[in-house]
Amino acid sequence: MKAIILSAGQGKRLLPLTAERPKCAVTIHGQSMIEWQIDELLKCGVKDISVVLGYRADTVEELLNVRYGKQSVRTLYNPFYSVADNLGSCWIARGEMTDDFILLNGDTLFRAPVLQKLLNSQPQPITVTTDRKSSYDSDDMKVILDGERLVRIGKDLPLDQVHAESIGMLLFRGTGAETFRQTVENLLRDTASLKRWYLSVIDELAQQTPISTCCIEGLAWGEVDCPEDLSHAEMVVRGIVA
Repeated sequence: MKAIILSAGQGKRLLPLTAERPKCAVTIHGQSMIEWQIDELLKCGVKDISVVLGYRADTVEELLNVRYGKQSVRTLYNPFYSVADNLGSCWIARGEMTDDFILLNGDTLFRAPVLQKLLNSQPQPITVTTDRKSSYDSDDMKVILDGERLVRIGKDLPLDQVHAESIGMLLFRGTGAETFRQTVENLLRDTASLKRWYLSVIDELAQQTPISTCCIEGLAWGEVDCPEDLSHAEMVVRGIVA
């Protein structure tokens, strides 16, 4: 199993913390977000790891080389990071999408049981990791379900139809990896797709083929978008070393 981490963005909503370093290199409880992610991946036996970088890529490469060694974690550079959304980073990483893989947002922190539950889920071509809560806001990547099957995914879904949110961690198995890779390649032939999120592709694919979900309700994770998210993120990672 391999993992692809999308960490090309600066994270402007975290300024001034990200003035000289990208979001993934922001320190939380003693180490960077990217280190917390990689450490939990390694705990679950995921050792084939690629990270897509962009803003201040050299800073992250140095950090990763010192911590893990040049051969342990591969880095890919996205030269379009300032003008493209994360579908562009998926295009940069398409060569890594030849076998089963985990796709992980660079701002999603999690404890190992989250990933372990996803890895132990019923094998399906594409599985989206979800969580449930009492209410959802405009920043949440909301999900509409039919049982465990994904019906829609997006930020602008009708709140009265929403069942869960995506945590920014997907698992592609078998034909799912090739389906996603080929779809990304086809879409990026149109420059308008540079402004798309990769989850908009998942939303479209869900209208054509069954996409499964894995709910990790009750397990610890957090997304870091803005300064208000940092306290919860610290709580998540404190539990890792407790």
